[in-house]
Amino acid sequence: MTTTSAPAPVTPGRGWVGALYRQRRWLWLVAAVPAVVTALLIMVVLPPDQTLDNVGDWAFKLCPFVFAVLTVSLFPRGKFGPALIVFAVFGYMSYLDTELVMRVQQFAREAPTNDDAFQPVYQFELFVTTFIVLFALLAYRLGGGRTANVLKVGVASILVVISGVNDLTFWALNDVWSAGTKPAELKWASHMIVFLGGPPSVPAAVAFMAVHLVLAAVVVALPVGRWVTVRVRGSQPAAS
Repeated sequence: MTTTSAPAPVTPGRGWVGALYRQRRWLWLVAAVPAVVTALLIMVVLPPDQTLDNVGDWAFKLCPFVFAVLTVSLFPRGKFGPALIVFAVFGYMSYLDTELVMRVQQFAREAPTNDDAFQPVYQFELFVTTFIVLFALLAYRLGGGRTANVLKVGVASILVVISGVNDLTFWALNDVWSAGTKPAELKWASHMIVFLGGPPSVPAAVAFMAVHLVLAAVVVALPVGRWVTVRVRGSQPAAS
């Protein structure tokens, strides 16, 4: 007669990884609070600003995205997953989609007399981009993705977002230029300028993008899940 024994309980190690694992049910709140606070500062308190002035400004504008990715990667899975996904779709259709259209309409009214009219549109477009990435990560997490894997995908996605690929496609596909020809430099790509010291040429922008895409591929390939499993002794690969 063959009996099947119950799986051994997870016994986290004594290191800092084990300590975090023991608090995993509530750990997502630690990242969620700064994500919400910094997002409110940027979207509500501070005026819209399309241009980044320095690396510190770049890091501040990016930190809500980073904290939000960490929040989603730690978010607890449960039976409420499908409802949460539907609620996120509802939030997009009921607010984000409408607000973006309204900002575009406002820009069309103010553009002839206001040089800064595009700032609110650009600000909200970045917010929508962040929402789309986080929505995909949330679906992955609630569908069974491990914290380590969700975090890897999130960090890689951030690298793609800041790689400048959209700046290059804007340069390549946009036929509306005041000079009649495509510019030799991407003067609007301020996130590149703060690192390169000036407006990048097209080859420099391509190299900037390539470096970020390679880094994204490296992040995806890192064995983070295996590293965590070794340190959380007794846990199974799908349990974190």
